Amino acid sequence: MNLAHHLLRAARSDASAPALLKGLTEVADYGRLAATVASLAASLRQRLGLAQGDRVALLMKNVPDYVACLYACWHAGLVAVPINAKLHPREVAFILDNSSAGLVFVTEDMAGVASEALALATVKPLVIEIGSADHRALEKADGIGIADVAIADPAWIFYTSGTTGRPKGAVLSHRNLLAMSLNYLAEINPIVPGEALLHAAPMSHGSGLYMVPHVLGMGAQIIPESGRFEPDEILELTKKRDGISFFAAPTMVRRLTVAAEAAGATAPGLKTIIYGGGPMYVADCKAALGVFGPKLAQIYGQGETPMTITYLPKRMHAETGHPRYEERLASVGIAQGVVQVRTVDETGRDVAPGEIGEIIVRGDTVMSGYWRNPDATATTLRDGWLYTGDMGAFDADGFLTLKDRSKDVIISGGTNIYPREVEEALLRHEAVAEVSVIGRPHPEWGEEVVAVVVPVAGRAVTRDDLDQICSAWIARFKRPKHYYAASELPKNSYGKIVKTELRTLLAESSVRLAPMA
Repeated sequence: MNLAHHLLRAARSDASAPALLKGLTEVADYGRLAATVASLAASLRQRLGLAQGDRVALLMKNVPDYVACLYACWHAGLVAVPINAKLHPREVAFILDNSSAGLVFVTEDMAGVASEALALATVKPLVIEIGSADHRALEKADGIGIADVAIADPAWIFYTSGTTGRPKGAVLSHRNLLAMSLNYLAEINPIVPGEALLHAAPMSHGSGLYMVPHVLGMGAQIIPESGRFEPDEILELTKKRDGISFFAAPTMVRRLTVAAEAAGATAPGLKTIIYGGGPMYVADCKAALGVFGPKLAQIYGQGETPMTITYLPKRMHAETGHPRYEERLASVGIAQGVVQVRTVDETGRDVAPGEIGEIIVRGDTVMSGYWRNPDATATTLRDGWLYTGDMGAFDADGFLTLKDRSKDVIISGGTNIYPREVEEALLRHEAVAEVSVIGRPHPEWGEEVVAVVVPVAGRAVTRDDLDQICSAWIARFKRPKHYYAASELPKNSYGKIVKTELRTLLAESSVRLAPMA
């Protein structure tokens, strides 16, 4: 079962139905989109010589062509490798090398990053710039039929950073994304033809994943004119078009709520905001419900089980009379129907309701493993279960509340930032003896990145020095917002840095930590 059959099905059912829009302007109906995808797939296989199972990277910001490129990969039996457009060229180079990508689609605004990444990479894939003459020529070939792939074959390699400092590619099969899509339509956001998914968040991540159920449901894809999240633009769109849903980080929901309150807007065309990717404060959730009505649905998932662990549906957001209403808003909901979810202790045994354990997941959405990383796969997938590294507790009714993240991931603006990556970059500076990177609560972004640095004895280091080293090695969004100097880092009896104590020191504005100039 190839996911590309969903697109062909939609085109045969109603070729004139809108498939792609830029703002309110229709770019392609389903008939045209399917024909473009078939032609592009033919060029990928026949003109460019890619073989079934080869990888194609998408280093693209949000544009309508993203949809055609992604589905052309599947139509041709290729594996898509969407890459976060915020990444540093060194990180992009690693993904190109690790995936052995044979081709990279890039938007014009990412061409410079692609060039820098290729200069650093060992593999040298062909680069096709979106909108160029070469790209449009690829769309003029005679189309080919959909490749026959097994449902367990890879469809999408989702690169997520790891605590080792190297990205890991979660291999998502056609089965994984089909199961995710069917569950989405059944439980999260049932859709009908004519409704639309607005891509306000990056299409390389959650928003792009939700493209699949919307094609399956014959809905349209809307790319904002700005190509990104702009609250005023979204409010204007939802005044002029009905049936709009979109995926958002909690910080985006908060910004949209504030903008709507300022403008006196209610977004009448808004159907559903699916939020996830970070903690949603109860106050922010209630404020959004007060402005938009019961149009919020929460999901908790990981790249390793895309968008699919637990959910809090719209109806539960509306149950204001429930005696544990606020507790439920503070949770991440109940297990989604396509997976089993447990919380376990260090031995893998279930913990009792109310007790904290590691969250583990089993089901058809769980990845087959990490691309070319058997050690990480063996650590994460055990006895058929995905060990998420997240800690949480179920209540007696089956609602899961996240308590901590054992991998110390920082979630800022809905984007995962792994401290180890930032620490390794900072330790490249010759005047840094030790460093610990943690997340600190931030009212708008959820968390902000903070680094506590122990300088080498007798050496001076400034925040500008550290910013420069970060700029050379990691993406800008991972760079610490604040630096503190310390004579030593708190450690336990085994010599391990105790980050919980660091967080306490920061919260107390301890004199042991001095802001760096």
